[in-house]
Amino acid sequence: MTDFASLLRPDDGAPATSLVALAPAALEAWLRSAPERLRSHVAAQRFKAEADSVLLIPGDRPDDSQTALAGIDTADPFALAAAAAKLPPGRYRLVADSPPPLLGWLLAQHCFTRYKAAKDSAPRLLLSTSPAAINEALRMAEATALARDLIDTPAADMGPADLAAAVTVEARGFGAKVETIVGEALIDRNLPMIHAVGRAATQAPRLIDLGWGEASHPKLTLIGKGITFDSGGLNLKPGNSMALMKKDMGGAATALALARLVMQAGLPVRLRLLIAAAENCISGHAMRPGDILASRAGKTVEITNTDAEGRLVLADALALAAEDKPDLILDFATLTGAARVALGPELPALFTPDEALAADFARAADAAHDPLHRLPLWQPYARLLKSTIADMVNSAEGPFAGAITAALFLQAFVPEGQRWAHFDTFAWNNHARPGRPKGGEALALRASFALIKSRYGK
Repeated sequence: MTDFASLLRPDDGAPATSLVALAPAALEAWLRSAPERLRSHVAAQRFKAEADSVLLIPGDRPDDSQTALAGIDTADPFALAAAAAKLPPGRYRLVADSPPPLLGWLLAQHCFTRYKAAKDSAPRLLLSTSPAAINEALRMAEATALARDLIDTPAADMGPADLAAAVTVEARGFGAKVETIVGEALIDRNLPMIHAVGRAATQAPRLIDLGWGEASHPKLTLIGKGITFDSGGLNLKPGNSMALMKKDMGGAATALALARLVMQAGLPVRLRLLIAAAENCISGHAMRPGDILASRAGKTVEITNTDAEGRLVLADALALAAEDKPDLILDFATLTGAARVALGPELPALFTPDEALAADFARAADAAHDPLHRLPLWQPYARLLKSTIADMVNSAEGPFAGAITAALFLQAFVPEGQRWAHFDTFAWNNHARPGRPKGGEALALRASFALIKSRYGK
């Protein structure tokens, strides 16, 4: 992983280029106090301090110090991302009326290095801000990079066993315990739908169960959909729809990143992380359209579409989680294309029947500048999940309300009164933006951590 700590350092007084971070409204006041040489250069370059703009002003002589100007949106966590990407390697001393968010400086320089070497050098920032602010940015960058790297890893190197190994590595770092239920043991332990989804693959499906924290603390359970590749099963996806299916474990990656943040912060919770990991493949063992599956909750499910498999593994995990009666369950899943049609790739859908929890998430998302949007659990659509020969179908017929009916399917496995929220996330950046390269993304991570801190913080 990127050495983020080397990119943000407390100011040691050593020589460095001044990096002046300015919102457009602050530019005029800064110019009034700047030397004539700088004012002239800014005017000549027509620099307006617009967000993501960068201007490097050379000194009068080769040995004179340079000055860098960065236009920022002071509320944007990625305010310094463009500067980090555009400035040449070297040391920069941040000059700002109040320190802008630091996350963008770090993530703009993150590189996924498993298959391609990183750049030899990068700009480094010297700060006079508190060590706590630096550590907070470092932790969020590390968690985000963890999720991005897992999502970006191709399925050949990120199968269910590899995902379990990644969880184990994180667990060791914080003294957490991990139990993994693999293959036929899933049937013995009454997790039949996780088994059914993954039984056609070479790597056996598994339920990864991480536990951390004191038993006396409030129980917080995070659940991630860990479909490491989704061919669609016998309802085979076309090739262009299969191209990004290495990211179908993006919910699991996000949940693991969130668990890391919780453990790293030492929050007083009894944390449980459940990841239902499987590859949805085709073989003679694959589940078929028309099959009836048993579930942990005792409901029977008629398979109307083998490409609606994520909700099946989540349903068993939700039923298992609810048996503990936790204070809060949050699940994360790349569940439906319908959510992307409704909200686009940058806005994860939130579902919860709990009005107070929904309001808390809205406040947390606003505070973290990590947008999400609540969609309704519209109960009349539950009729679309009825089966004539089982308790329910796994996929409603027709093209309408796909994200809602998927969330209603999950809700059927959550006991009434259990506090629960479900995120339907794309887990991917379709287009590169400063600090957010094309590839895996931990959408709703900052909002979720903000809510957990406000709810359980010391």
